[in-house]
Amino acid sequence: MSRWTTPPRTSSPLQSPKKDKSSKKDKEEKEIIIPAEDLSPIAQPLAQKKLLKKLHKTVKKASKSRQVKRGVKEVVKGIRKGEKGLLILAADINPMDIISHLPVMAEEAGIPYIFVASKEELGHASSTKRPTSCVMVCPDQKRKKKEGEEKEDYRETYEECMKEVAKLDTQVVF
Repeated sequence: MSRWTTPPRTSSPLQSPKKDKSSKKDKEEKEIIIPAEDLSPIAQPLAQKKLLKKLHKTVKKASKSRQVKRGVKEVVKGIRKGEKGLLILAADINPMDIISHLPVMAEEAGIPYIFVASKEELGHASSTKRPTSCVMVCPDQKRKKKEGEEKEDYRETYEECMKEVAKLDTQVVF
């Protein structure tokens, strides 16, 4: 064998993607459970399981059509500009001072808001690999449309979520 020839290939670790895919699926389907003491004390109203699934579904669809504001900076900018939508906040943010001003801003602007338990799940639903502290779904956001893009298919679930969040907001008793 000469110096420049390559040795015969043996099985590489990249040749078995089936094992990696199954572990990835398990990771996605695995529900993240956060203890109650890790949640922020200001996390009211907190979404329950049924509403949580609807919220994640809405955020995922809105994210695909790019009508989502991710992170504190973008959300604050959107609220100040007067954009309307649904604000979803993560309850496991530490320190809570990072997002403590957002519920007040949302109430002043007349934007309904709700807390979800996990920032990881919120980040995953909004099509990012990073955990996300807050997301605002803005269905009436002006943006450039791509050719062949279908109309907002998440509008119905968005409206349902808005109704349920408004109902929860009025039911909160201190």
